[in-house]
Amino acid sequence: MTSSPVDVTARSTSPASVSTPRQARWGRNPLIIAGFAALVVVVALVALAVGRYFVPPNEIVRLLAGQILPLRETWTQQESTVVLDVRLPRVLLSILIGAGLALTGAVMQGVFRNPLASAQILGVSSGASFGGVLVLLVGLGGIALVGGAFVGGVIALLLVLTIARAVPGAPLLMIILGGTVVGAMFQAMVSFITYIADPYSELPSIVFWLMGSLATASYGKLAIAAVPILLPALVVLALRWRLNILSMGDEDAVALGLRPQRLRLLLLGCVAMITAAAVAVSGVIGWVGLVVPHLVRMMIGTDNRMVLPVSALLGAAYLTVIDTLSRVLSTAEIPIGILTAIIGAPFFVALLIRNRTRLWGSDA
Repeated sequence: MTSSPVDVTARSTSPASVSTPRQARWGRNPLIIAGFAALVVVVALVALAVGRYFVPPNEIVRLLAGQILPLRETWTQQESTVVLDVRLPRVLLSILIGAGLALTGAVMQGVFRNPLASAQILGVSSGASFGGVLVLLVGLGGIALVGGAFVGGVIALLLVLTIARAVPGAPLLMIILGGTVVGAMFQAMVSFITYIADPYSELPSIVFWLMGSLATASYGKLAIAAVPILLPALVVLALRWRLNILSMGDEDAVALGLRPQRLRLLLLGCVAMITAAAVAVSGVIGWVGLVVPHLVRMMIGTDNRMVLPVSALLGAAYLTVIDTLSRVLSTAEIPIGILTAIIGAPFFVALLIRNRTRLWGSDA
């Protein structure tokens, strides 16, 4: 049976078929995903081992396996408490949040076809921060905190898209500038809330939450963040091949049977949900969604079928490393948001210089 014209067009114009040899060689190798998954496991074991109380990695493996298998106990009670009750929920939360934030950055960059796009640059993180601190101000937390952060992130995203559509001619530029304006506006409202908050009961929790930290990680917070991060992540990963088509332009996407506007709204809604959940349980942790996907594209090419899952895995390993450094670099724990900003800000400047022609010119 012969193929339909749409099928022929899809095969001839798909990003995988026109990719460069480097993209084809790396992008179709399933061992790449397995390699990054192994990296996450190694980083997690190291994070569980190091700290003020060192636990040998072999004991960690036996301890974790002993929760399922009937192994003879060679570990001490103190090692069990440190690993299972203190470090394990923190490492799992850093993996979850790092994967989610990196995935949102990869999606935003694919949707807007711009390596400078991220949830932070486009004001989503600031909107989520405002929603979160507003919930904290009235004395709520848990699910309410996730809901407030999500609503704030969605409002910020809608404002940015409205600004971008209001000025024709350079939509990518207007998205970046709109994100800057919206982010600044929500940051001002966050500052106002911290100004009016009670300095003895409300302000300390708000300020600590805003700096970004996993110091208060627990299995409860892990459960709160798991559903609103994992479900949208699965949706995004299932649509990653459509993101390839979307990056070709709306006309080609429509010709191949997609509805670009509806697909964008679905993807951006998933981004807002993941960002809001991450902000709700860990505060504002910036730059992960900007740095990690760009590094992935430099390593394996631009095929989103590989970029999205690899970004999630590398983001999980990256944030776990940063969180481990925040614990061991000094006696007083450094907020993780400070370390990601110290690393991410210079990287963003280099990215601006590298992409200055595309950013300040047209969409070409």
